[in-house]
Amino acid sequence: MRTQPVLVYDGDCGFCTASVAFARKWIKPRCEITAQQGAPLEALGITRRRAEYEALWVTPDERVHGGAQAVAGVLSSAGGGWVVVGALLRLPPMRWIAHGVYRLIAANRHRLPGGTAACALTPRASGSSRGAKPGSA
Repeated sequence: MRTQPVLVYDGDCGFCTASVAFARKWIKPRCEITAQQGAPLEALGITRRRAEYEALWVTPDERVHGGAQAVAGVLSSAGGGWVVVGALLRLPPMRWIAHGVYRLIAANRHRLPGGTAACALTPRASGSSRGAKPGSA
């Protein structure tokens, strides 16, 4: 069993990678941080499809939180004042607002600083479900 949480993010996305670099430098979360492309997803209890859809926070007891709740986990793990911010993101109505903001950012991450075409969450012609909400296809 792991002793610390794991943040899984999209390592192909420049915006996501820049966000992780910012978190490492300024927020200093107490967790393992790994790109989904090299992560042992099955061992973490997550599917590639979900890992492509949103950032994921996997707790040591194997609970998985995605999107804004993954961000809340990162903030809460950092200690100090970040714990308060992380806790607020878990409570309604902030939880609902955070979810909407996360989805808006995720849908437009290719347009944000550091973003590239690889960041876009659109279905590929090859039949990939990238961009489709888990369980929706």
